[in-house]
Amino acid sequence: MRNKSARYYAFLSIAAAILTIALKFGAYLLTNSVGFLSDAMESGVNLVAAIGAVWAITYAAKPPDEEHVYGHSKAEYFSSGFEGALILVAAVSIAIAAIPRLLNPQPLEQISLGLGLSVFASLVNGGVALILLKEGKRLHSITLKADAHHLLTDVWTSVGVILGILLVSVTGWLILDPIIAIVVAANIVWTGIKLIKESGSALLDASIPVEEQRLIKEILSSYNPKEVQFHAIRTRRAGAKRFVSLHVLVPGNWTVQEGHDLCEEIESSIDIALPNTNVITHLEPLEDPKSWNDHDL
Repeated sequence: MRNKSARYYAFLSIAAAILTIALKFGAYLLTNSVGFLSDAMESGVNLVAAIGAVWAITYAAKPPDEEHVYGHSKAEYFSSGFEGALILVAAVSIAIAAIPRLLNPQPLEQISLGLGLSVFASLVNGGVALILLKEGKRLHSITLKADAHHLLTDVWTSVGVILGILLVSVTGWLILDPIIAIVVAANIVWTGIKLIKESGSALLDASIPVEEQRLIKEILSSYNPKEVQFHAIRTRRAGAKRFVSLHVLVPGNWTVQEGHDLCEEIESSIDIALPNTNVITHLEPLEDPKSWNDHDL
């Protein structure tokens, strides 16, 4: 499966969403449980989000053009932000569907069969979520990771609903059905907020993760500071790509070829340590005070 593209896994998410909608809505029709209805509604959000993911991944893979010389990889962040918003919508929808049942609890029917369908749907979602999470990390795709987290929240939603239905069947307390649905809705809000925050941060060109910055600093620290120094080190990420720029200060008596060779070596070392990284170096004379004008950047 390692040769599959991010787009393949996005289509896998669509297939999982369609299957789980059918299973969960069937569970609702059998049991008349607002918990199962809410669960099916969230899977509907999963389907819309998965379709959005296919668009984002397809658009992000487009090569650079005259209007977008750095490529289109940031399109993935629009998808993950949209998915975070959809998670919040799902939470509100669940709460809206559950509140009337708080005021007027309804009896449940064919609980065993409904639970069976819901458990099967949860296994499908959980399996696909783990695949998307693994491949999203491998492919550095925030869209796949966002979709995976969304599916995992759906699994937790289903677990909460299943527990609620089991409690109802054991205790006979019908009000537990809408209460569990509302509690689950409140719980998944955090995931939606986190996705929106992460997407917004990336669109504002946040730096790459600290551990990746540390790798770059380790590479640069291997050079003799009396001959070579660095400053104005800037990093950002756009989808699966990283961008790193830095100023390289060398003795003014070095030849152009010596400076060029050093910059090529640094760029190659960073790209090996962090694949799919675009590295831009700017060569400056170490002795010139003007070389340090943007030292604090």
